[in-house]
Amino acid sequence: QVQLVESGGGLVQAGGSLRLSCGASRSIFSTNVMGWYRQPSGKQREWVAAIFSSGTTNYADSVKGRFTISRDNAKNTVYLQMNSLKFEDTAVYYCFAGKGLGSLADYWGQGTQVTVSS
Repeated sequence: QVQLVESGGGLVQAGGSLRLSCGASRSIFSTNVMGWYRQPSGKQREWVAAIFSSGTTNYADSVKGRFTISRDNAKNTVYLQMNSLKFEDTAVYYCFAGKGLGSLADYWGQGTQVTVSS
């Protein structure tokens, strides 16, 4: 049963932009928080951004000012607009949803690869 579906990853040059999408079933979209983690090859998964049902957004310091998370309630979709991409943004990006971050995340997408060439 597929519940979170990501799209939008790909290969981009440093300084470029990509937009990731995460489509969710209505029941998941109504959870407290949705957002993104990423996992660079050979490294631990790290939190990137989150948007709460209230509309409040939070970002990791490493992406603040470059990434923007948003949601379209009509489409049950969360987006991650990534601008001024850097080589170190290269990772598999995972969408999540649930009561909170980390262990409180109840649902995960399959991941989408983002590769930034230097």
